[in-house]
Amino acid sequence: MKAGIYIGKDSFEQELRFINLLKELSAGGCETYRVVSREELQDNTDMLLSVGGDGTFLSASEIVADRDIPVVGVNLGRMGFLSENSPEELAQPLLSGDYTVENRAMLEVLPQGDIVLPAGCCRALNEMTVHRNGPSMLEVEVCIDGIRLPTYRADGLIVSTSSGSTAYSLSVGGPIVLPEAKVLIISPIAPHNLNMRPLVIPDAARIDLRMCSRDKDFVFSADNRSVILEEGASLSVTVAQFSLKRVRLNRSNFINALTQKLFWGEDVRNIK
Repeated sequence: MKAGIYIGKDSFEQELRFINLLKELSAGGCETYRVVSREELQDNTDMLLSVGGDGTFLSASEIVADRDIPVVGVNLGRMGFLSENSPEELAQPLLSGDYTVENRAMLEVLPQGDIVLPAGCCRALNEMTVHRNGPSMLEVEVCIDGIRLPTYRADGLIVSTSSGSTAYSLSVGGPIVLPEAKVLIISPIAPHNLNMRPLVIPDAARIDLRMCSRDKDFVFSADNRSVILEEGASLSVTVAQFSLKRVRLNRSNFINALTQKLFWGEDVRNIK
């Protein structure tokens, strides 16, 4: 087996738990090498280890997005929905094949007109976001497969995949969605009209957005990468033709992750 290593912080290389993981993988016959960019991926790479937290995983997903290489999260960060595995529990399942490779939908962003997006801002695993870049609220005109929605007047708007339902979308009141659900979530950020609620739509839909504001520009983000665009810009969002392959250990599942990370369903009145 051959595995690339993408590390979120250089200091993680000195973590004893990470060093021990590399030793276990090497003892099991796994060749590893450091990866920083897409260009450094070597031929015949079987998987990419993302070492850090969920933010690191999002950066790693951009490196292998259309390369058909699975990503496995090694959690040395905080929350860890995508990077849920501790270093101590990974070596044996990876070497023995005791894992499942999931397909996670990714968003593809198509700029309209003469807008040019940086390469890293054209796709996202969790969400794409438009957000005001000044004191004035942002007006977002939204069409779903050509059908116009009421204009969102808010601080911004999030278009999320099911994978991203536990990320930014959740923090603004969006629903939790199982990762295998083929849906997208449109969630306003601090809407001016409180009756503008999150909307769940089929992931086969095309979402067209046009951003208007009294300010001259706004912020567009794809996962943890962002760029400033001029007011009046239009973007189209669809599910990409390719998906991200994510390694999930067979003993783990999404419901357990919800319980452990968000204390889902726990009631302090029942704790003795």
